[in-house]
Amino acid sequence: MNDTQLTETLISKETVFDGAIIRLEHWQVRLPNGHQALREVACHPGASAVVAVDDAGRVILVRQMRIAVGRITMEIPAGKLDSAEEDPLDCARRELSEETGLEADRWEEMTCMETTPGFCNERIHLYLASGLHQGASHPDADEFVDLTRMPLQDAVRRVMDGTFRDGKTCLAIMMAASRLGVHA
Repeated sequence: MNDTQLTETLISKETVFDGAIIRLEHWQVRLPNGHQALREVACHPGASAVVAVDDAGRVILVRQMRIAVGRITMEIPAGKLDSAEEDPLDCARRELSEETGLEADRWEEMTCMETTPGFCNERIHLYLASGLHQGASHPDADEFVDLTRMPLQDAVRRVMDGTFRDGKTCLAIMMAASRLGVHA
């Protein structure tokens, strides 16, 4: 099958909800067979996330309540872009500083992931940061976080055994481990 036999064409968009984090739109599309269909799309400005690894080979993780899944999670520092035009690296630096108080001398972009392309256009830029030095954390007023440092090798094990379930965290940890030659 070629791409033409799979491609949908956008006909129109309508905003049905405009929230602080996402906008929900109804998209009318033309299917490859000529018929029309409705797609509900959650529109998001995008985000950046950081695997920050210290000189001892430990990754810095953030424990926080995620009410949407009803539990406390352990994730890499991350946050949404202030706008779709914001440089993702600037966002990554800001989020690392806000959530952990850390700054990094070296930054490497690993990839840009699409979180849930079946219904959402969110893209998260994943970075590896090293050469860390401590400053003061300054989380957002509604953000309550607890920092944890763990050997990157242990974080890889937690990805592999299913303890870590956050997609961006899992992908970023595995990519960082591969780049740094760390195995479970």
